[in-house]
Amino acid sequence: MSQLALAPQPAPTPKVLLIGNPNVGKSLLFTRLTNRYVTVSNYPGTTVEITTAKADLDGELCEIIDTPGTNGLTPQSNDERVARDILLATPDADVIQVGDIGNLRRTLLLSLQLAEHGVAFTLCLNMSDEARARGVDAAALEAALGVPVIATSALKRWNIEKLKTAARQPRFAKIHVDYGEEIERAIRETGGSRGEALSTLSDDGRAYAIATARMAAVDALVALATESQSQRQNAHRFTNWLGAVAMHRVWGVPILLGVLYVAWLFVGKLGAGICVDFLQNTVFTEHLNPWAIRAANWLPLGKFVRDLLVGPYGVITMALTYAIAIVLPVVITFFTFFGVLEDSGYLPRLAVMLNRSFRRMGLNGKAVLPMVLGLGCDTMATLTTRILDTKKEAAIVTLLLALGVPCSAQLGVIMAMLGPLGWLAISMWTGVTLLTIFLVGWAASKVMSGDAGEFVLEIPPVRVPKLSNILIKVLARTEWYLKEAVPLFIVGTLVLYLLDFFHLLGALQSALSPVVVTGLGLPAESANAFVIGFLRRDYGAAGLYAMQRAGHLTPNQTVVALTVITLFIPCVANFLVMLRERGTRAGFAMAAFIIVYAFGIGFLMNAALHFFGVIL
Repeated sequence: MSQLALAPQPAPTPKVLLIGNPNVGKSLLFTRLTNRYVTVSNYPGTTVEITTAKADLDGELCEIIDTPGTNGLTPQSNDERVARDILLATPDADVIQVGDIGNLRRTLLLSLQLAEHGVAFTLCLNMSDEARARGVDAAALEAALGVPVIATSALKRWNIEKLKTAARQPRFAKIHVDYGEEIERAIRETGGSRGEALSTLSDDGRAYAIATARMAAVDALVALATESQSQRQNAHRFTNWLGAVAMHRVWGVPILLGVLYVAWLFVGKLGAGICVDFLQNTVFTEHLNPWAIRAANWLPLGKFVRDLLVGPYGVITMALTYAIAIVLPVVITFFTFFGVLEDSGYLPRLAVMLNRSFRRMGLNGKAVLPMVLGLGCDTMATLTTRILDTKKEAAIVTLLLALGVPCSAQLGVIMAMLGPLGWLAISMWTGVTLLTIFLVGWAASKVMSGDAGEFVLEIPPVRVPKLSNILIKVLARTEWYLKEAVPLFIVGTLVLYLLDFFHLLGALQSALSPVVVTGLGLPAESANAFVIGFLRRDYGAAGLYAMQRAGHLTPNQTVVALTVITLFIPCVANFLVMLRERGTRAGFAMAAFIIVYAFGIGFLMNAALHFFGVIL
């Protein structure tokens, strides 16, 4: 009897895990290692995203997996739990621990936990291009740990090839910590790996003793690998002082006010003022739009197509004018300023400074990060609520993002409209928005069940922002705006055009008249801004901006309209993410509350301005 020959099965693709603390350049290093098509997927049973790609490491094609940032292998959040689970679920994978060479204590604390879990790894000391890296002896650290230690700079592509070779040759660390007779006996009795036993004992009330022993071992390693502490402190005395002041609950306030003032000058004056005026008035109004109108009149187009392109609700004369002339300069200047704040290390310090205030809303300082990110894009910021430790915190921040945090493009248009009205108008809008965030957050913390998580946040050193790094971020985010937002501007304009063409726009204005005209005291045409604002929040604000420029809004009406459009229901993209992250029932409940609350505040503001006879 003949036997069928079985075809040899292809060998499985080797896996390489990137694991490390947050904000150590792990994602950029992933990009440098792969340079290939990237796959992003949710880890099973969670909403935490995992990034994978193929890369040639030391002559062999490997699958690189970028795990979420983690401060330790005893998880405190969903991201940390997923990172730990992936590590333990793929024992055959080669592990690269990515650490910040300027913060060896944090890096080596994770190295110690990897060693205690019996993981062979290669240590990558990233950010070695910075001045903070001077005096760090990677060779001495390698000898002490017993694992390959490679100093790299993902930003400058330095030593990446060396890391690719070392990544396939991980070793088990030889570091060992003696936790004392009682804990050592408990480790033996618990069974399993040393790391798993210590995680269990940490939950059993021995956390302080374990942490103290670990930090003593880590400090000894740091002393071996670095210069004397006094030399390092002298080298960074000013930045250390500045970083400490920025976190102070009293002295940090003037710094925050200074940051906001610079933001107003750069984004409000330069972006929303000078740049918008040039693009809108000189480029579009004087040249591009008249040329487009003449071309449309010359071409054999029917009235429907001609008006669709260059009419009052035309794709060129309205959609592109709004998206490019009004919003794009604001987006670029805001993303530039935000990139400076990111690279400088100021945002985590802001979180520490505001921690006490956020505690009163049932949150902690960690919630500052998604709230600040919301000033860039509420949709992306809603996704980052995953870093929060509890579902209650994530739900509250999701609600506040949708309700009271304007995105960069919308904020820029608002600043451009409020700027000429003076500080009283700016103070009214700011005061109502901030009071809304505080009161709604406080009320939500009382209604929703659950507790706030612990506030544990790594504070990076104060750095001088790198121009190349900021340019990369600005270009990437601007590309996102052009790809994702501009098409929505066009869709929104088409909706308005069709509503107008079929005479439904007037009917819609009439239907909203009791709310918009009687309740808010606004012109009937401002209903367009609220209708289309659901497609894109900044598009609604841009519509109000055009009305103000045309003289259709008084200063009082401008403040009321901007307050309502700020608090109004988020754009459709953010709404869909709310449904995905918080669930359908909670998402619709939040949207319904936001609509009622926004118009209710507008009614009260309009009534108060009339009652007290305030004229802005």
